[in-house]
Amino acid sequence: MGTRISYPVEVKEEAVRLRLAGVPVAEVMDRLGIKNKTQLKTWMKWYRNGEIHRFQQPVGKQYTFGKGPEYVDEVENLKVENRYLKQHIEVLKKYKELERKWYQE
Repeated sequence: MGTRISYPVEVKEEAVRLRLAGVPVAEVMDRLGIKNKTQLKTWMKWYRNGEIHRFQQPVGKQYTFGKGPEYVDEVENLKVENRYLKQHIEVLKKYKELERKWYQE
């Protein structure tokens, strides 16, 4: 069994952002020092499923099924949800732009 590596939340978020921008997996791994491409795939799956709260969980620890972390207050919860929704809007904007380019050709 290999050693477990704990990546900061910022690295996980940056990796997802780069992949959404179309940067190849190998380049993202080199830039951010990620050792395993499966880890990157896991983060992308969490992002697509709206489970960004899992970015904050420690290595080897999982939250109870169906529950995220308990936020300090409602404002913090709304900030997390707002960031998630903004990321989705950015992805949709990029897709619309690509779609427009496809139809222009």
